[in-house]
Amino acid sequence: VQLQASGGGLVQAGGSLRLSCAASGSIVSINVMGWYRQAPGKQRELVASITTGGSTNYADSVKGRFTISRDNAKNTVYLQMNSLKPEDTAVYYCAVHRARIMGGDLYGMDYWGKGTLVTVSS
Repeated sequence: VQLQASGGGLVQAGGSLRLSCAASGSIVSINVMGWYRQAPGKQRELVASITTGGSTNYADSVKGRFTISRDNAKNTVYLQMNSLKPEDTAVYYCAVHRARIMGGDLYGMDYWGKGTLVTVSS
């Protein structure tokens, strides 16, 4: 499974960005799709995740500002980021959890994308 993220960039505080991440390969199903971020000198943290059925989970720091969504037919996950703050500056990674591929393990595996940089200026 390959994950291709796009949409990062430089934005002023208060602005918006939309990240996209498309998963490709011989995918049968993906249980959870998520976005993580890692700021300089900090550990990687979960930003938001979404299940196949649409159940979502958000970090407290982004609740009310970020919205995660997914298109199951396209194996694509989105992150709409509004009211951005300088502390949102980080490399954002998309990941899929328990992704099943044709001929693969029935439980599925986790895959990670390479990351896209989001910089919020004050």
